Amino acid sequence: MRDTDQAETGHSQITAPQRELLDQLLDKWSLQVLDQLCGRPSRFNELRRAIPVVTQKSLTATLRRLERNGMVERVVTSTRPIAVEYRITPLGTTLQDLIDALLGWSAANLPAVERARERFDDDQD
Repeated sequence: MRDTDQAETGHSQITAPQRELLDQLLDKWSLQVLDQLCGRPSRFNELRRAIPVVTQKSLTATLRRLERNGMVERVVTSTRPIAVEYRITPLGTTLQDLIDALLGWSAANLPAVERARERFDDDQD
């Protein structure tokens, strides 16, 4: 079999910065937060209600990480009392089709994955 190089496949190696970004976008809570915010802006407690298993600490860390990466913006409204709303940014919006595809793929293929896991676990006994 012939070796294929980068030019032939059109793919490059995943660099450390890319790996870090992907790890942050595909972590435990980021996809769910991004999915919620792609639908509409939300306040912190709205996100907590939409994702009931996330802790306050984890949600705060996730929102800060997404904000740092330019996917989410934190908007302080000048209402009384002052409110904070989280919104998807234009950069974050570019992920919407990918998020929908990943969530759709996982829903469609989860039964097959579970069967594969069971077969693997049975073979390990």
